Amino acid sequence: MKSDRLKKRDADAYPQEAMVEDEPRYLRRQKPIEIRRRKFGKKAWKTYLRASILILLIAAAASVLYAVGDYLFTSSEMALASPAQVELSGNHYVTRASVLEIFSPDRGRSVLRIPLAQRRAQIEAIPWVEHAEVLRALPNHIEVDITERTPIAFLRQGSELMLVDAYGAILDRPLEGDFHFPVVTGISAQLPRDERALRMHLFADFITQVRPLRSGAADSVSEVDLSDPSDLRATLAGLPGMASGMNSASDAVLVHFGNSDFGDKFQVFLNNIGQWEAAAGRVASVDLRFEKEVVVNPEAPINYAPPPAVQQATAAKHVARAKPVKHSARRTKRKR
Repeated sequence: MKSDRLKKRDADAYPQEAMVEDEPRYLRRQKPIEIRRRKFGKKAWKTYLRASILILLIAAAASVLYAVGDYLFTSSEMALASPAQVELSGNHYVTRASVLEIFSPDRGRSVLRIPLAQRRAQIEAIPWVEHAEVLRALPNHIEVDITERTPIAFLRQGSELMLVDAYGAILDRPLEGDFHFPVVTGISAQLPRDERALRMHLFADFITQVRPLRSGAADSVSEVDLSDPSDLRATLAGLPGMASGMNSASDAVLVHFGNSDFGDKFQVFLNNIGQWEAAAGRVASVDLRFEKEVVVNPEAPINYAPPPAVQQATAAKHVARAKPVKHSARRTKRKR
Protein backbone atom coordinates (compact mmCIF):
# COMPACT_ATOMS: atom_id res chain seq x y z
CA MET A 1 0.00 0.00 0.00
CA LYS A 2 2.82 2.26 0.84
CA SER A 3 4.42 1.76 -2.58
CA ASP A 4 1.18 2.70 -4.31
CA ARG A 5 1.09 5.93 -2.40
CA LEU A 6 4.66 6.73 -3.39
CA LYS A 7 3.91 6.16 -7.05
CA LYS A 8 0.87 8.36 -6.85
CA ARG A 9 2.87 11.09 -5.22
CA ASP A 10 5.61 10.85 -7.77
CA ALA A 11 3.05 11.08 -10.53
CA ASP A 12 1.60 14.19 -9.05
CA ALA A 13 5.04 15.76 -8.57
CA TYR A 14 6.29 14.93 -12.13
CA PRO A 15 3.66 15.20 -14.85
CA GLN A 16 3.93 12.67 -17.67
CA GLU A 17 4.45 15.48 -20.25
CA ALA A 18 7.60 16.62 -18.47
CA MET A 19 8.94 13.11 -18.32
CA VAL A 20 8.34 12.65 -22.03
CA GLU A 21 10.31 15.83 -22.82
CA ASP A 22 13.21 14.62 -20.73
CA GLU A 23 13.34 11.32 -22.57
CA PRO A 24 16.28 11.15 -25.08
CA ARG A 25 15.31 11.74 -28.72
CA TYR A 26 16.83 8.54 -29.97
CA LEU A 27 14.56 6.59 -27.66
CA ARG A 28 11.45 8.24 -28.96
CA ARG A 29 9.21 6.41 -31.32
CA GLN A 30 9.56 7.93 -34.76
CA LYS A 31 6.57 8.71 -36.91
CA PRO A 32 6.65 6.56 -40.04
CA ILE A 33 7.35 8.41 -43.29
CA GLU A 34 4.92 7.85 -46.06
CA ILE A 35 6.64 6.97 -49.42
CA ARG A 36 4.69 7.94 -52.48
CA ARG A 37 5.38 6.15 -55.74
CA ARG A 38 4.90 8.29 -58.81
CA LYS A 39 3.48 6.93 -61.95
CA PHE A 40 4.99 7.81 -65.39
CA GLY A 41 3.61 11.08 -66.56
CA LYS A 42 3.30 12.40 -70.12
CA LYS A 43 6.58 14.36 -69.92
CA ALA A 44 8.54 11.28 -68.88
CA TRP A 45 7.12 9.21 -71.72
CA LYS A 46 8.03 11.91 -74.24
CA THR A 47 11.61 12.08 -72.97
CA TYR A 48 12.08 8.32 -73.25
CA LEU A 49 10.49 8.32 -76.69
CA ARG A 50 12.79 11.03 -77.97
CA ALA A 51 15.87 9.24 -76.63
CA SER A 52 14.78 6.01 -78.30
CA ILE A 53 14.20 7.74 -81.64
CA LEU A 54 17.60 9.45 -81.41
CA ILE A 55 19.34 6.12 -80.75
CA LEU A 56 17.56 4.57 -83.73
CA LEU A 57 18.58 7.48 -85.98
CA ILE A 58 22.23 7.21 -84.89
CA ALA A 59 22.21 3.49 -85.56
CA ALA A 60 20.64 4.01 -88.98
CA ALA A 61 23.17 6.73 -89.88
CA ALA A 62 26.05 4.49 -88.82
CA SER A 63 24.68 1.70 -90.98
CA VAL A 64 24.37 4.01 -93.97
CA LEU A 65 27.91 5.34 -93.48
CA TYR A 66 29.28 1.84 -93.21
CA ALA A 67 27.50 0.82 -96.40
CA VAL A 68 28.72 3.91 -98.26
CA GLY A 69 32.28 3.43 -97.01
CA ASP A 70 32.24 -0.22 -97.95
CA TYR A 71 31.07 0.75 -101.44
CA LEU A 72 33.64 3.53 -101.90
CA PHE A 73 36.61 1.52 -100.65
CA THR A 74 35.80 -1.97 -101.90
CA SER A 75 33.45 -1.63 -104.86
CA SER A 76 34.83 -2.62 -108.26
CA GLU A 77 33.20 0.48 -109.71
CA MET A 78 35.64 2.63 -107.69
CA ALA A 79 38.71 0.52 -108.48
CA LEU A 80 41.63 1.48 -110.70
CA ALA A 81 41.28 -1.52 -112.95
CA SER A 82 42.94 -0.42 -116.18
CA PRO A 83 45.94 1.75 -117.24
CA ALA A 84 43.50 3.70 -119.39
CA GLN A 85 42.02 5.11 -116.17
CA VAL A 86 45.26 7.07 -115.56
CA GLU A 87 44.95 10.28 -117.59
CA LEU A 88 48.34 11.89 -118.32
CA SER A 89 48.90 15.42 -119.64
CA GLY A 90 51.80 17.85 -120.06
CA ASN A 91 54.33 15.18 -120.97
CA HIS A 92 56.46 15.37 -124.08
CA TYR A 93 59.66 13.55 -123.18
CA VAL A 94 58.40 11.69 -120.10
CA THR A 95 57.03 8.37 -121.29
CA ARG A 96 53.59 7.22 -120.29
CA ALA A 97 55.02 3.81 -119.36
CA SER A 98 57.29 5.35 -116.71
CA VAL A 99 54.28 7.02 -115.06
CA LEU A 100 52.02 3.96 -115.27
CA GLU A 101 54.70 1.86 -113.61
CA ILE A 102 54.40 4.08 -110.50
CA PHE A 103 50.68 3.27 -110.27
CA SER A 104 51.12 -0.47 -110.78
CA PRO A 105 50.76 -1.23 -107.00
CA ASP A 106 47.34 0.48 -107.09
CA ARG A 107 45.86 -1.82 -109.72
CA GLY A 108 42.51 -3.09 -108.44
CA ARG A 109 42.53 -0.67 -105.50
CA SER A 110 39.87 1.98 -104.92
CA VAL A 111 41.04 5.38 -106.13
CA LEU A 112 40.24 6.69 -102.64
CA ARG A 113 42.94 4.42 -101.21
CA ILE A 114 45.68 5.63 -103.55
CA PRO A 115 48.25 7.80 -101.64
CA LEU A 116 48.35 10.82 -103.94
CA ALA A 117 51.18 12.66 -102.14
CA GLN A 118 53.42 9.60 -102.31
CA ARG A 119 52.66 9.03 -105.99
CA ARG A 120 53.35 12.70 -106.78
CA ALA A 121 56.75 12.47 -105.08
CA GLN A 122 57.56 9.34 -107.08
CA ILE A 123 56.63 11.03 -110.35
CA GLU A 124 58.73 14.09 -109.51
CA ALA A 125 61.69 11.76 -108.94
CA ILE A 126 61.71 11.07 -112.70
CA PRO A 127 64.62 13.25 -113.97
CA TRP A 128 62.61 14.99 -116.69
CA VAL A 129 59.76 15.97 -114.32
CA GLU A 130 60.05 19.36 -112.64
CA HIS A 131 56.57 19.37 -111.06
CA ALA A 132 53.54 17.09 -111.04
CA GLU A 133 49.93 17.27 -109.90
CA VAL A 134 48.00 14.08 -109.09
CA LEU A 135 44.23 14.28 -108.63
CA ARG A 136 41.32 11.86 -108.19
CA ALA A 137 38.56 11.99 -110.79
CA LEU A 138 35.64 10.04 -109.33
CA PRO A 139 34.46 7.44 -109.66
CA ASN A 140 37.58 5.59 -110.83
CA HIS A 141 40.11 7.80 -112.65
CA ILE A 142 43.43 9.43 -111.74
CA GLU A 143 44.58 12.63 -113.44
CA VAL A 144 48.32 13.39 -113.69
CA ASP A 145 49.53 16.74 -115.02
CA ILE A 146 53.29 17.07 -115.58
CA THR A 147 55.53 20.11 -116.00
CA GLU A 148 58.72 18.98 -117.69
CA ARG A 149 62.18 20.45 -117.21
CA THR A 150 63.63 22.78 -119.83
CA PRO A 151 67.17 21.89 -120.89
CA ILE A 152 69.50 24.80 -121.76
CA ALA A 153 72.75 23.03 -122.67
CA PHE A 154 74.40 19.76 -123.60
CA LEU A 155 76.53 18.25 -120.87
CA ARG A 156 79.63 16.36 -121.87
CA GLN A 157 80.26 13.36 -119.63
CA GLY A 158 83.08 11.27 -121.01
CA SER A 159 82.09 10.27 -124.51
CA GLU A 160 78.38 10.90 -123.94
CA LEU A 161 76.29 14.01 -124.35
CA MET A 162 73.52 14.47 -121.81
CA LEU A 163 71.21 17.43 -121.30
CA VAL A 164 71.14 19.78 -118.32
CA ASP A 165 68.64 22.43 -117.17
CA ALA A 166 69.17 25.74 -115.38
CA TYR A 167 68.96 24.02 -111.97
CA GLY A 168 71.68 21.49 -112.69
CA ALA A 169 69.34 18.55 -113.27
CA ILE A 170 71.07 16.06 -115.59
CA LEU A 171 68.68 14.61 -118.16
CA ASP A 172 68.88 11.67 -120.52
CA ARG A 173 68.61 12.62 -124.16
CA PRO A 174 65.25 11.51 -125.53
CA LEU A 175 65.12 9.50 -128.71
CA GLU A 176 63.15 12.24 -130.38
CA GLY A 177 63.86 15.93 -130.05
CA ASP A 178 65.92 18.52 -131.89
CA PHE A 179 68.09 20.54 -129.52
CA HIS A 180 70.56 23.30 -130.42
CA PHE A 181 72.65 24.18 -127.38
CA PRO A 182 76.26 24.87 -126.48
CA VAL A 183 78.15 22.10 -124.72
CA VAL A 184 79.06 22.64 -121.07
CA THR A 185 81.77 20.87 -119.11
CA GLY A 186 82.96 21.11 -115.53
CA ILE A 187 79.87 19.73 -113.80
CA SER A 188 78.89 16.14 -113.10
CA ALA A 189 76.43 14.05 -111.16
CA GLN A 190 78.99 13.77 -108.36
CA LEU A 191 78.71 17.49 -107.61
CA PRO A 192 76.09 18.50 -105.01
CA ARG A 193 72.85 19.66 -106.59
CA ASP A 194 73.17 23.21 -105.24
CA GLU A 195 76.69 23.52 -106.68
CA ARG A 196 75.49 22.35 -110.08
CA ALA A 197 72.65 24.87 -109.92
CA LEU A 198 75.09 27.67 -109.07
CA ARG A 199 77.28 26.92 -112.08
CA MET A 200 74.35 26.53 -114.45
CA HIS A 201 72.92 29.87 -113.31
CA LEU A 202 76.29 31.36 -114.23
CA PHE A 203 76.00 29.82 -117.69
CA ALA A 204 72.42 31.00 -118.14
CA ASP A 205 73.40 34.54 -117.12
CA PHE A 206 76.24 34.47 -119.66
CA ILE A 207 73.98 33.40 -122.54
CA THR A 208 71.30 35.91 -121.56
CA GLN A 209 73.76 38.83 -121.64
CA VAL A 210 75.51 37.75 -124.84
CA ARG A 211 72.47 36.96 -127.00
CA PRO A 212 71.19 40.54 -127.64
CA LEU A 213 74.61 42.00 -128.50
CA ARG A 214 74.74 40.74 -132.06
CA SER A 215 72.75 38.41 -134.24
CA GLY A 216 74.13 34.89 -133.88
CA ALA A 217 76.24 35.81 -130.85
CA ALA A 218 74.82 33.02 -128.69
CA ASP A 219 75.18 30.55 -131.56
CA SER A 220 78.90 31.32 -131.72
CA VAL A 221 79.35 29.83 -128.23
CA SER A 222 80.31 26.24 -128.94
CA GLU A 223 81.51 25.15 -125.49
CA VAL A 224 81.59 26.58 -121.97
CA ASP A 225 83.87 25.29 -119.22
CA LEU A 226 82.28 25.69 -115.76
CA SER A 227 84.92 23.80 -113.77
CA ASP A 228 86.01 27.07 -112.10
CA PRO A 229 82.98 29.08 -110.83
CA SER A 230 85.15 32.20 -110.66
CA ASP A 231 86.13 31.98 -114.33
CA LEU A 232 83.67 31.04 -117.05
CA ARG A 233 85.68 29.99 -120.10
CA ALA A 234 83.87 29.99 -123.42
CA THR A 235 85.04 28.73 -126.80
CA LEU A 236 83.78 31.04 -129.56
CA ALA A 237 83.74 29.98 -133.19
CA GLY A 238 82.20 31.21 -136.45
CA LEU A 239 80.72 34.46 -135.19
CA PRO A 240 79.30 36.27 -138.26
CA GLY A 241 81.18 39.48 -139.03
CA MET A 242 83.79 38.85 -136.36
CA ALA A 243 86.34 41.66 -136.64
CA SER A 244 88.01 41.78 -140.03
CA GLY A 245 87.01 38.32 -141.07
CA MET A 246 90.46 36.84 -140.49
CA ASN A 247 88.91 34.52 -137.95
CA SER A 248 87.18 31.98 -140.15
CA ALA A 249 84.41 29.63 -139.09
CA SER A 250 86.98 26.83 -138.73
CA ASP A 251 88.92 28.71 -136.02
CA ALA A 252 88.05 28.94 -132.33
CA VAL A 253 89.06 31.31 -129.58
CA LEU A 254 89.09 30.44 -125.89
CA VAL A 255 87.92 33.45 -123.89
CA HIS A 256 88.15 33.88 -120.09
CA PHE A 257 85.10 35.87 -118.95
CA GLY A 258 85.44 35.67 -115.16
CA ASN A 259 82.11 35.50 -113.33
CA SER A 260 80.43 38.85 -114.05
CA ASP A 261 79.83 41.61 -116.63
CA PHE A 262 79.62 39.09 -119.44
CA GLY A 263 77.87 41.43 -121.85
CA ASP A 264 80.45 44.21 -121.51
CA LYS A 265 83.34 41.79 -121.88
CA PHE A 266 81.82 40.15 -124.91
CA GLN A 267 81.39 43.56 -126.53
CA VAL A 268 85.07 44.31 -125.85
CA PHE A 269 85.92 41.06 -127.63
CA LEU A 270 83.80 41.95 -130.66
CA ASN A 271 85.25 45.46 -130.90
CA ASN A 272 88.90 44.41 -130.68
CA ILE A 273 89.33 40.92 -132.14
CA GLY A 274 90.42 42.38 -135.49
CA GLN A 275 93.20 44.45 -133.96
CA TRP A 276 94.39 41.53 -131.83
CA GLU A 277 94.59 39.29 -134.88
CA ALA A 278 96.46 41.92 -136.83
CA ALA A 279 99.02 42.21 -134.05
CA ALA A 280 99.33 38.56 -133.00
CA GLY A 281 98.56 36.84 -136.29
CA ARG A 282 96.54 34.09 -134.64
CA VAL A 283 94.42 34.62 -131.57
CA ALA A 284 93.97 31.37 -129.68
CA SER A 285 93.18 32.69 -126.21
CA VAL A 286 91.94 35.94 -124.72
CA ASP A 287 91.74 36.75 -121.02
CA LEU A 288 89.13 39.42 -120.19
CA ARG A 289 89.13 38.99 -116.43
CA PHE A 290 91.27 42.03 -115.72
CA GLU A 291 89.51 45.33 -115.24
CA LYS A 292 91.57 47.60 -117.53
CA GLU A 293 93.58 45.30 -119.77
CA VAL A 294 93.25 42.27 -121.97
CA VAL A 295 95.78 39.43 -122.18
CA VAL A 296 96.03 37.89 -125.66
CA ASN A 297 97.90 34.61 -126.18
CA PRO A 298 99.80 34.36 -122.86
CA GLU A 299 103.40 33.08 -122.93
CA ALA A 300 102.26 29.83 -121.38
CA PRO A 301 99.09 29.22 -123.34
CA ILE A 302 96.71 26.56 -122.19
CA ASN A 303 97.11 23.45 -124.30
CA TYR A 304 93.45 23.50 -125.13
CA ALA A 305 91.87 21.95 -128.15
CA PRO A 306 88.16 22.38 -128.69
CA PRO A 307 86.24 19.10 -128.76
CA PRO A 308 85.83 17.20 -132.04
CA ALA A 309 82.89 18.14 -134.19
CA VAL A 310 79.61 16.74 -132.96
CA GLN A 311 77.24 15.32 -135.53
CA GLN A 312 74.14 17.35 -136.25
CA ALA A 313 72.07 14.44 -135.07
CA THR A 314 73.30 15.24 -131.58
CA ALA A 315 72.30 18.90 -132.11
CA ALA A 316 75.64 20.15 -130.79
CA LYS A 317 77.68 22.83 -132.52
CA HIS A 318 80.42 21.88 -134.96
CA VAL A 319 83.74 22.93 -133.46
CA ALA A 320 87.02 22.31 -135.32
CA ARG A 321 90.26 21.71 -133.46
CA ALA A 322 92.33 24.82 -132.91
CA LYS A 323 96.07 24.30 -132.83
CA PRO A 324 97.48 26.44 -130.02
CA VAL A 325 100.24 28.73 -131.20
CA LYS A 326 102.72 30.15 -128.74
CA HIS A 327 102.97 33.91 -128.80
CA SER A 328 104.46 36.25 -126.33
CA ALA A 329 101.87 37.68 -124.04
CA ARG A 330 100.31 40.84 -125.37
CA ARG A 331 98.54 43.10 -122.97
CA THR A 332 96.33 45.79 -124.44
CA LYS A 333 94.08 48.32 -122.83
CA ARG A 334 90.43 47.62 -123.15
CA LYS A 335 88.49 49.67 -125.65
CA ARG A 336 84.90 50.01 -124.81
